[in-house]
Amino acid sequence: MRIGPYELSSNLFLSPLAGYTNLPMRETIRELGGLGWATTDLVNARSLIERNPTALKLVASSAADRPLAIQLFGSVPEEMRDAALICESLGAESVDINMGCPVRKVVNIGGGSAMMTELGKTAALVRGMIAAVKIPVTAKMRLGWDDDNLTAPDLVRVLEDVGVAAVFVHGRTRAQGFSGTVNLDGIRSVVAAARKIPVIGNGDVTTPEAARHMIDETGCTGVSIGRGAFYDPWIFRRTDHYLRTGELTPEPIFAERMAVLRRHFERYVAFYGEEHGSRLFRKVAPWYAKRFGPAKSFKRRIITITSRADFDAAVAEYLTWRAPFCDEQGELLPKFRPAPMVASFMAEEGDEPAVRSSIPVPKGPVEVW
Repeated sequence: MRIGPYELSSNLFLSPLAGYTNLPMRETIRELGGLGWATTDLVNARSLIERNPTALKLVASSAADRPLAIQLFGSVPEEMRDAALICESLGAESVDINMGCPVRKVVNIGGGSAMMTELGKTAALVRGMIAAVKIPVTAKMRLGWDDDNLTAPDLVRVLEDVGVAAVFVHGRTRAQGFSGTVNLDGIRSVVAAARKIPVIGNGDVTTPEAARHMIDETGCTGVSIGRGAFYDPWIFRRTDHYLRTGELTPEPIFAERMAVLRRHFERYVAFYGEEHGSRLFRKVAPWYAKRFGPAKSFKRRIITITSRADFDAAVAEYLTWRAPFCDEQGELLPKFRPAPMVASFMAEEGDEPAVRSSIPVPKGPVEVW
């Protein structure tokens, strides 16, 4: 598929997940393969214009972090225009406008989901951004403010008319936050409303099968994955292979999971500094541990680290503790293996409760959504 002039290596996208989809995570996931396009955490347009250090950290990138879109939020047309110009000067391949974030502090300034309620005002803002930059402008939206105001089909037509290159649609309303299940019929209605531009579906994609199901049921051109990638960084590689061949590849072995965990940690340290990076990684490591099988001792220990030495000690202690649960190859004995993920649509058809079918919202900046 294409976005503007760019031909992508796959139709799979990494969704922004505030506080987590930073440069270390993006580089780690790209290294694993299968990802066609990534987007930064949402960035306040005014903060970027003011060169706020936090905003600059959010948009930091590297040669390996391509292609990349920078996601902006805001409601002042001049600020969004000027911030888009900065994104272009930083080398971003695209600017993405957040029209879907339900967080109160974003919505209260007229950004995020609030942009779905005033289509004329939103169109004027987007038109100004598109006129100012040469790179493509895209938009991320939800289905609407609530079930009584499903404005996404109307909005996608408006955005297409002003020149937006692609639209990402999370199949929930602002009122839902992350509760309930994704509405595939709602995504399908947005796909039907778009005349030429690609529509990328998002929401509850936790397995390769779930991605295939979303494409088949909605007709969307691609799939964007957020929480599913945090739970399983290999999901892009496995999904890309499945979409191309129909074959499900085995999940990575424990040794590979541990190796990627180490690389992810080292990137945090290099990017944030040893102490700060170690503290921030306390939120990340437990998500890897969800796929380790028995890991209670590791989770308790890893959330106390403040240095590389602490991290290494926590890993060493866990490997020693874990050994009795493993076979000669170091893999868990069958009775200790974690429950596999299944697509949500499969879980609704009566799969065993022991099979994980949903992923909680990670704690942090998004916990109040």
